[in-house]
Amino acid sequence: MTDLFGKPEPAAPLADALRPQSLDEVVGQRHLLGPGKPLRLAFESGKPHSMILWGPPGSGKTTIARLMAKAFDAEFRALSAVFSGVKDIREAVQAAEHTLATSARRTILFVDEVHRFNKAQQDAFLPFVERGLLTFVGATTENPSFEVNSALLSRAAVYVLEPLSPADMELLLSKTEIRIDDEAKARLIGFADGDARRLLNAVEILLNTGVEKVDAAFLEQTLAKNLRRFDKGGEQFYDQISALHKSVRGSDPDASLYWMLRMLDGGADPLYVGRRLVRMAVEDIGLADPRALRVTLDACETYERLGSPEGELALAEATLYLAVAAKSNAVYEAYNAARDFIKADGTRPVPLHIRNAPTRLMKNLGYGKEYRYAHDEDDAFAAGESYFPEGMPAVEWYRPTERGLEEKIRMRIQELRRRNAEAANKRR
Repeated sequence: MTDLFGKPEPAAPLADALRPQSLDEVVGQRHLLGPGKPLRLAFESGKPHSMILWGPPGSGKTTIARLMAKAFDAEFRALSAVFSGVKDIREAVQAAEHTLATSARRTILFVDEVHRFNKAQQDAFLPFVERGLLTFVGATTENPSFEVNSALLSRAAVYVLEPLSPADMELLLSKTEIRIDDEAKARLIGFADGDARRLLNAVEILLNTGVEKVDAAFLEQTLAKNLRRFDKGGEQFYDQISALHKSVRGSDPDASLYWMLRMLDGGADPLYVGRRLVRMAVEDIGLADPRALRVTLDACETYERLGSPEGELALAEATLYLAVAAKSNAVYEAYNAARDFIKADGTRPVPLHIRNAPTRLMKNLGYGKEYRYAHDEDDAFAAGESYFPEGMPAVEWYRPTERGLEEKIRMRIQELRRRNAEAANKRR
């Protein structure tokens, strides 16, 4: 094909060339697009509505928005919250008004990465959504409960998209012209990690080499920077996570730093590493040093604000803190023990004396009767009081260690249990 000046037009990227033209061509998201499923029914209703599409990169958010415009014969306009501001929103609104006036067509306004807009920018859409001038479709990789303001969220349905499964990725590969052996295919699918765009961009790179058939060695060589040490879908991914976690648990700061940087150097999402550090703070340190949880959360927030490479230093600081912190899995063990008990146990009623009694009827039924307000007792502790359901066996799920802050917690619990025992003996 040529442009207006007779010059050859550049070929569309493979990801665009293979973009589905109908719902039936969409790979993945069957829980939303299959027969009788929510988005399929929304398309078939003939009445477009505003929505938030929440899902990871390459899961089909843009594709669904484009298909929505096609299904409802609406004008499709797209904004990226990374590059746009209130001025761009105003221009999109003016264009929508012109389209409605001249052709009676409504506009689907697609806002990619809507979570990057601030509250004022998000509020700018509201009057036009309420008037019906725009059907708003926001795409986000972040939880909209936290990143989209409540006013906009209340006017839009939220649909959760999932990463493409390995079977979905294999189906997508079959739509391309690539010839690839089974080992290389598995590596490529693991590299894409559920991201259709990433898969197709990699396929395009491989096709442009002109090789007849791709094997694992050629794949490794061609995509060396991304594949050399960190396969997000393969065994090395889990091995390196395990190595980082065990190094932190083993209190080796240098090994912990090594494995964290190996993961980042190999292409791991820094925020994924941050989430793993948060898990370690809870599972392996817990109340022995409760500051560890705050340090890891602060590191994640710092990375979100600064990005790479500056934000990675905060992750390194958190990793080193976790490695040298006092260790305890007492919270983790208590949680698991209590959860297992509750799963196996029956439903026990809340004792009357600790039920809330906001009405006279409830008070007459004995709700809250004989409840002892701990702050009115010596040392703010109601010795001998029970807060478990009647007939519940005695349990001691949380057993603090003698390390870090938990040593003080352990001594405090021992003292409170001694006072409970004394109070029980006095009743006999």
